[in-house]
Amino acid sequence: MSNQCFFMEPGSIGDPAVGSVLTLEGPEAHHAVNVKRVRGGETIDLVDGTGVRARVEVLDTDKSSLRATVASVEHEEAQPVRITLVQALAKGDRDLQAVESAVELGIDAVRPWQSERAIVRWNEAKAAKALGKWEATVLSALKQSRRTFLPEVLPMLSTPALAKSMAAAADAGTPVLVLVLHERGAASVADVVGTWAAEHARELAAGKAPRAEVHLVVGPEGGISDHEIDQFLAAGAKVALLGQHVLRASTAGPAALVLVRHLLGQL
Repeated sequence: MSNQCFFMEPGSIGDPAVGSVLTLEGPEAHHAVNVKRVRGGETIDLVDGTGVRARVEVLDTDKSSLRATVASVEHEEAQPVRITLVQALAKGDRDLQAVESAVELGIDAVRPWQSERAIVRWNEAKAAKALGKWEATVLSALKQSRRTFLPEVLPMLSTPALAKSMAAAADAGTPVLVLVLHERGAASVADVVGTWAAEHARELAAGKAPRAEVHLVVGPEGGISDHEIDQFLAAGAKVALLGQHVLRASTAGPAALVLVRHLLGQL
């Protein structure tokens, strides 16, 4: 792995032969050449978000493109359990802080949630721009952490829509665990995940498609309301306790992600 990583269009790398030439163009090439000052002879990584990493040696550059020779190619397998962070909108960009850390720590997808107590509100005019900011944060964190898979940014949902999606996932036939991180939980995250993994050990070991899923639901600064908790429980979610202390909206999701990935053997 080189110390610099740049992103190509999803699926554009494919399976190139060693010695073939790849061309990086557009804003990413401009960033590489004019901001990072990449020059001929340097070794960098190119990724396209699909699990492929091409280590390349730069041949030449201009203001808007970069050509490089492929030195080696790596193909990373996706984890058998897909983990999604459902992050309530939060003030002070704490939701984006959570997303950034979660990407660096290995999240597979993120979803903004318009919870009842969220101070930040995405109206129709603001939603597209705000979601674009989430996408930019995810891409930036991918490059910083030099990951090969680009996490998916899912559309924002309200509480009723989120509960409906939980119920639909539970009825899909694939092992799905929705963990609502809240102090109302009687069991710990470790206990709930351990029980779920034991119940579905055979399916998880087989790595059946579609992949099993874990969803981590994190509330805003004001917390998740009892009404929301009740809706999520009715939809099949589990409420779990993450330690003895109350964590910020920017901290809870990443902390739970590390624990869940450890419990599932992903670390």
